[in-house]
Amino acid sequence: MKKIRILVMLAAVAALAGCATPAARCTSPEDNPRHHYLRGMEALESLKVDQAMGKFDRAVYCEEQFSAAWSGRAIAHAVKARTQNDAGFKGVEVERALEDLEKGRKLAETDNDRFENQVAAIRVNDLIKGGKWLEGAENAFREAMNQKVDERLLDYYQGKEAASYFMGLAYLDGYEFRKAEDKFRDTLGARKDGKWNEPADRAWKKTNKIVRAMGGVTVGDVGKKIAVKEGVGRGDLAALLIDEMKLDKLFAGRIPVRSQVDRMQAEFTPADVMNHPFKDEVLIIMKWKVRGLEPKFDETTKAYLFKVEDRVARGEMAFILEDVLIKLTGDEKLATAFFGQDRSPFPDVKPTSPFYNAVLNMTTRGIMEGELSGEFRVSDPVDGAEAILAVRMLQQRINIH
Repeated sequence: MKKIRILVMLAAVAALAGCATPAARCTSPEDNPRHHYLRGMEALESLKVDQAMGKFDRAVYCEEQFSAAWSGRAIAHAVKARTQNDAGFKGVEVERALEDLEKGRKLAETDNDRFENQVAAIRVNDLIKGGKWLEGAENAFREAMNQKVDERLLDYYQGKEAASYFMGLAYLDGYEFRKAEDKFRDTLGARKDGKWNEPADRAWKKTNKIVRAMGGVTVGDVGKKIAVKEGVGRGDLAALLIDEMKLDKLFAGRIPVRSQVDRMQAEFTPADVMNHPFKDEVLIIMKWKVRGLEPKFDETTKAYLFKVEDRVARGEMAFILEDVLIKLTGDEKLATAFFGQDRSPFPDVKPTSPFYNAVLNMTTRGIMEGELSGEFRVSDPVDGAEAILAVRMLQQRINIH
């Protein structure tokens, strides 16, 4: 009888042990899923994707049902996909991003979880750009804004305006510049000193500049892609002049003999534009011998290359547009109009500078502008909005429609 009682007790203990809550995997104060998720999101800001993934993995290890960590993993995989050149590897990362995003959605229990997952969906759509990606981002934005969020518990995003900020970035990438401008403005108006104010302010200024540059003109796909660039390359500028300004047609119209135009062509095709998407535009620019956009001798290859990716400085831009102006107006005197001056209106452009005459030709005609500080920023790269605005103003000055 005693033996039976002992067996019953052992069975009861075993049953209780089976029903007990499993021991927590992560027990130290900072070894918790929310902490690892926050560190992972911060690592993503610095594009430390592997570090971020490690933090998200640790968060999932601590709590497998932690929705936010899966949403964070989805963004990390999408960032990896964006940097992959190999289609196969890119596809794998895209699939993982979508799987983790869906897992985060299914595990979301609170409005905060759902908000974080939907903001992740905006970001993932923007990064991987699949079919109807912008529509997907817009749907996620609406869902995010519909959540009744407790902002005190939004450790990383801190406020619902984060959704507006990332939707603004998505619109910017989708070339919906006015919508992007509105979303960045919404972010700034949500609170005075929010986490997203500074990046939203920078993005708003950039987008506002693009909107102003495009005011009153229809810019095609090439122009839109160039508009968002922080620095315009030589190949970009060639494409902008040919595709947006229709420079080939304008130059050809200045030559009365059609057969002479038909015989004109670039002397050679530089090796670095052979497979470049703007090859045709570069060869047209070379055909017309636009000053400042000639091929350059490359010491490494011992060959003349166009240097398509080299950024165009503002002084160079003035020089190039001056030549276009001279060719279109036939006024050769423009090339020496400001020679012999002793004083420059710009402290960073001396009268002895090779760009001085061009800078004065552009600024006195309102085609390009200096800074409020008085400088022209002659050596700074031209950004996309500045390039489009300058081309637009040049068109107006010579009455091209």
